[in-house]
Amino acid sequence: MFEHVVIGVADNPQKKPCFTLEERIDMLNIVFKGEKNVSIKPFSGLLIDFARECNSKIILRGLRAISDFEFEVQLAGMNRTLAPEIETVFLTASEQFAFVSSSLVREIARLNGDVSHFIHAEIHTRLTAKLAAAKF
Repeated sequence: MFEHVVIGVADNPQKKPCFTLEERIDMLNIVFKGEKNVSIKPFSGLLIDFARECNSKIILRGLRAISDFEFEVQLAGMNRTLAPEIETVFLTASEQFAFVSSSLVREIARLNGDVSHFIHAEIHTRLTAKLAAAKF
Protein backbone atom coordinates (compact mmCIF):
# COMPACT_ATOMS: atom_id res chain seq x y z
CA MET A 1 0.00 0.00 0.00
CA PHE A 2 2.93 2.34 0.76
CA GLU A 3 6.46 2.40 -0.64
CA HIS A 4 7.95 3.09 2.77
CA VAL A 5 6.54 3.14 6.29
CA VAL A 6 8.16 4.95 9.19
CA ILE A 7 7.06 3.64 12.57
CA GLY A 8 7.25 6.51 15.02
CA VAL A 9 7.91 5.44 18.60
CA ALA A 10 6.67 8.17 20.89
CA ASP A 11 8.57 9.27 23.96
CA ASN A 12 5.58 10.42 25.97
CA PRO A 13 6.47 11.17 29.60
CA GLN A 14 2.76 11.20 30.56
CA LYS A 15 2.42 7.50 29.73
CA LYS A 16 4.08 4.78 31.75
CA PRO A 17 5.01 2.08 29.25
CA CYS A 18 6.28 -1.29 30.39
CA PHE A 19 9.42 -0.90 28.26
CA THR A 20 11.77 2.05 27.81
CA LEU A 21 11.88 3.93 24.53
CA GLU A 22 15.14 2.18 23.65
CA GLU A 23 13.70 -1.25 24.46
CA ARG A 24 10.60 -0.59 22.33
CA ILE A 25 12.74 0.53 19.38
CA ASP A 26 14.97 -2.53 19.77
CA MET A 27 11.96 -4.87 19.80
CA LEU A 28 10.43 -3.22 16.74
CA ASN A 29 13.74 -3.60 14.92
CA ILE A 30 13.62 -7.32 15.73
CA VAL A 31 10.01 -7.70 14.58
CA PHE A 32 10.64 -5.83 11.31
CA LYS A 33 14.13 -7.18 10.64
CA GLY A 34 14.62 -7.68 6.92
CA GLU A 35 11.77 -5.37 5.94
CA LYS A 36 13.59 -2.88 3.72
CA ASN A 37 10.54 -0.61 3.41
CA VAL A 38 10.10 -0.12 7.18
CA SER A 39 12.04 2.30 9.40
CA ILE A 40 11.69 2.72 13.15
CA LYS A 41 12.39 6.15 14.61
CA PRO A 42 11.85 7.70 18.04
CA PHE A 43 10.12 11.03 18.45
CA SER A 44 8.78 13.38 21.07
CA GLY A 45 6.46 16.28 20.63
CA LEU A 46 3.74 16.62 18.03
CA LEU A 47 3.13 13.79 15.61
CA ILE A 48 2.70 16.26 12.75
CA ASP A 49 6.17 17.69 13.44
CA PHE A 50 7.57 14.16 13.30
CA ALA A 51 5.70 13.51 10.03
CA ARG A 52 7.17 16.70 8.58
CA GLU A 53 10.69 15.67 9.70
CA CYS A 54 10.16 12.38 7.85
CA ASN A 55 8.83 14.21 4.77
CA SER A 56 5.61 12.23 5.14
CA LYS A 57 2.32 13.39 3.69
CA ILE A 58 0.35 10.59 5.36
CA ILE A 59 -0.12 9.54 8.97
CA LEU A 60 -1.31 5.96 9.21
CA ARG A 61 -3.43 5.12 12.26
CA GLY A 62 -4.98 1.84 13.32
CA LEU A 63 -8.52 1.33 14.54
CA ARG A 64 -9.32 -1.72 16.65
CA ALA A 65 -12.87 -0.95 17.68
CA ILE A 66 -15.54 1.68 17.21
CA SER A 67 -14.48 3.11 20.59
CA ASP A 68 -11.13 4.11 19.00
CA PHE A 69 -12.88 5.98 16.20
CA GLU A 70 -14.09 9.05 18.12
CA PHE A 71 -10.68 9.85 19.58
CA GLU A 72 -8.88 9.16 16.31
CA VAL A 73 -11.25 11.40 14.31
CA GLN A 74 -10.71 14.21 16.83
CA LEU A 75 -6.95 13.75 16.57
CA ALA A 76 -7.08 13.65 12.77
CA GLY A 77 -9.15 16.84 12.70
CA MET A 78 -6.72 18.63 14.99
CA ASN A 79 -3.75 17.41 12.92
CA ARG A 80 -5.46 18.56 9.70
CA THR A 81 -5.97 22.03 11.20
CA LEU A 82 -2.33 22.24 12.30
CA ALA A 83 -0.89 20.60 9.17
CA PRO A 84 -3.34 20.65 6.24
CA GLU A 85 -0.67 19.19 3.94
CA ILE A 86 -0.65 15.92 5.94
CA GLU A 87 -3.54 13.46 5.60
CA THR A 88 -4.53 10.83 8.17
CA VAL A 89 -5.44 7.37 6.87
CA PHE A 90 -7.17 4.78 9.05
CA LEU A 91 -6.80 1.03 8.73
CA THR A 92 -8.86 -1.39 10.78
CA ALA A 93 -7.33 -4.29 12.64
CA SER A 94 -8.05 -7.81 11.48
CA GLU A 95 -10.77 -9.55 13.48
CA GLN A 96 -8.29 -11.69 15.37
CA PHE A 97 -6.55 -8.60 16.82
CA ALA A 98 -9.44 -6.13 17.09
CA PHE A 99 -9.71 -6.64 20.86
CA VAL A 100 -5.98 -6.73 21.62
CA SER A 101 -4.34 -3.83 23.45
CA SER A 102 -0.95 -3.56 25.10
CA SER A 103 -2.49 -2.99 28.52
CA LEU A 104 -4.74 -6.04 28.16
CA VAL A 105 -1.84 -8.24 26.99
CA ARG A 106 0.33 -6.97 29.84
CA GLU A 107 -2.40 -7.65 32.42
CA ILE A 108 -3.04 -11.19 31.14
CA ALA A 109 0.71 -11.90 31.15
CA ARG A 110 1.03 -10.43 34.65
CA LEU A 111 -1.60 -12.93 35.81
CA ASN A 112 0.32 -15.79 34.14
CA GLY A 113 -2.04 -16.07 31.18
CA ASP A 114 -0.77 -17.19 27.79
CA VAL A 115 -0.31 -14.20 25.46
CA SER A 116 2.10 -15.91 23.08
CA HIS A 117 -0.38 -15.90 20.18
CA PHE A 118 -0.82 -12.11 20.46
CA ILE A 119 2.82 -11.01 20.33
CA HIS A 120 6.09 -11.88 18.58
CA ALA A 121 8.10 -14.63 20.31
CA GLU A 122 10.97 -12.28 21.22
CA ILE A 123 8.55 -9.74 22.69
CA HIS A 124 6.92 -12.55 24.69
CA THR A 125 10.32 -13.54 26.11
CA ARG A 126 11.13 -9.96 27.06
CA LEU A 127 7.70 -9.28 28.56
CA THR A 128 7.89 -12.44 30.66
CA ALA A 129 11.34 -11.46 31.93
CA LYS A 130 10.26 -7.88 32.65
CA LEU A 131 7.22 -9.01 34.62
CA ALA A 132 9.25 -11.61 36.55
CA ALA A 133 11.79 -8.94 37.51
CA ALA A 134 9.01 -6.62 38.67
CA LYS A 135 7.63 -9.35 40.97
CA PHE A 136 4.02 -8.21 40.96
